[in-house]
Amino acid sequence: MAPPAPLLAVRGSEGLYMVNGPPSFTESIAFQRDCGKNCKAVAFSKDGSLFAWCNGEKVNIVNVTNAELLRSFDLPKAVCLEFSPKNNVLATWQAYTTAKDGSAGVPNLQLHDVKTGKCLKSFIQKKMQNWCPCWADDESICARNVNNEVHFFENNNFNTIANKLHLQKVNDFVLSPGAQPTKVAVYVPGSKGAPSFVRLYQYPSFGGPQSALANKSFFKADKVTMLWNKKATAVLVIASTEVDKTGASYYGEQTLHYIATNGESAVVQLPKNGPIYDVVWSPNSVEFCAVYGFMPAKATVFNLKCDPVFDFGTGPRNAAYYSPHGHILVLAGFGNLRGQMEVWDVKNYKLISKPVASDSTYFAWCPDGEHIVTATCAPRLRVSNGYKIWHYTGSLLHSYEVPSNEEMWQVSWQPFLDGVFPAKAVKYQAVPSELPSAEPKPAQAYRPPALRNKPVTSSKLHEDEPPQNMKPQSGSSDKPLSKTALKNQRKHEAKKAAKQEAKADANQESTQSSAPQNAPRSAVPVVTSGDPEVDKKIKNLRKKLKAIEQLKEQAAAGKQLEKNQLEKIQKETALLQELEDLELGL
Repeated sequence: MAPPAPLLAVRGSEGLYMVNGPPSFTESIAFQRDCGKNCKAVAFSKDGSLFAWCNGEKVNIVNVTNAELLRSFDLPKAVCLEFSPKNNVLATWQAYTTAKDGSAGVPNLQLHDVKTGKCLKSFIQKKMQNWCPCWADDESICARNVNNEVHFFENNNFNTIANKLHLQKVNDFVLSPGAQPTKVAVYVPGSKGAPSFVRLYQYPSFGGPQSALANKSFFKADKVTMLWNKKATAVLVIASTEVDKTGASYYGEQTLHYIATNGESAVVQLPKNGPIYDVVWSPNSVEFCAVYGFMPAKATVFNLKCDPVFDFGTGPRNAAYYSPHGHILVLAGFGNLRGQMEVWDVKNYKLISKPVASDSTYFAWCPDGEHIVTATCAPRLRVSNGYKIWHYTGSLLHSYEVPSNEEMWQVSWQPFLDGVFPAKAVKYQAVPSELPSAEPKPAQAYRPPALRNKPVTSSKLHEDEPPQNMKPQSGSSDKPLSKTALKNQRKHEAKKAAKQEAKADANQESTQSSAPQNAPRSAVPVVTSGDPEVDKKIKNLRKKLKAIEQLKEQAAAGKQLEKNQLEKIQKETALLQELEDLELGL
């Protein structure tokens, strides 16, 4: 039997309703539209079978298939909702308020049993950030960050704290996905000159640094984002500072760290300076994609050794999204960029399509792995609110724009468990669509009146870098080389290049000896100026240029250069000019 079409929940000033997914795109008859203009929060359960929303009067839970009302809670001020992974608990949060006399307010985080409707436990949770407790996928463990320590509850018994993870100041934590044993990544910010660190533990072994599976410390971190891969074997940590003290970036400074549960850790070397806009794991858990660098930004796929696998070159992008099956990757430029998307076949690293979704503030893959929704939502943008549904081949299949006096606040696909939708072969031919292409007309650059009747001369601020495969080419074998083999291959290539250069130099010298009058300036015998200071400067400049040549050879042989080495190469032109000036003065 074919899996059902996923529903799309739409929340806005027109009310809350659901739209049938591809191919019909009609409003769902099963779910009765809630026409209230005060719908503050919605949530699907992880398997997509339940749906909850708060309409400003009550929090309701319905069965998505037949829209049967299962539970209703009298919580008019709830602004956040979340189901536990197995649908046993609904967590609700409302803004914390204190009494007029200054005494403590009532608990504002509540955990409800979905089956009975009973309130299992209430907590005081002042901050909206990280308000929701975290569950393991089987609900055997639930954890909360309380006063800089992590409290663990077992089997949804919230009256007894089963375990505590206490470090000096736990700022954030993330539970690993997947089956038992559950692992925990914790972040402790640095203080008084000490570095920040992230540690990985396996529940319930919390006996100090020695019991940690892995530990990574670093400076320059005001906040971190921790991302587990699907198999729970590694964590990516984006450490960022609010202010870049060098003044190079308005966005602060970011670094990317890799930590594996086997104890390995590394700093991911990003070839281009600038902000890290997005980092995302592939669903296969063995690769991740980073979007980084000053605009036009680079995007690169790395393996678990943090070696680059494929470089997508540069372009106007600040986000990356893998499809649910991991076989397609979308690189997109939203927010202050014009909404260009690049859809890539990850297996063959071929570009499938380049649709443009202007003014988009939201992007999400449909669980079927074939369709995409992009939306323009308030309050990020209050004009042209609406959503579009695309096929990944670039075809626009459905578009809806709300009336000019209305707003749309949120759209959300109904989720499905892994395996419900089988992976399909990648298509390159655009699927047929009744809607016209959404390609916007390219805006013409302003030209002053004096130049309008003259031919256009194209000029670019930046030269775009083309995509390139970074995998080492080793004959017909598809297996990646070991570190030693790769090192030997690079040495061999460097030696070969050096030999060829020596041979070329020998040929050049023989040519120059036969025709000295036509010899280039660089081959002229060394002439002393008589001024030892000038001679010394010339000697040092030649030495530096020789070192730069060697670095360029190493780069050509595939060696990853350090930041300071790349900066040296960039100074070559200035050094050549300085040498020329000194030699002309002789």
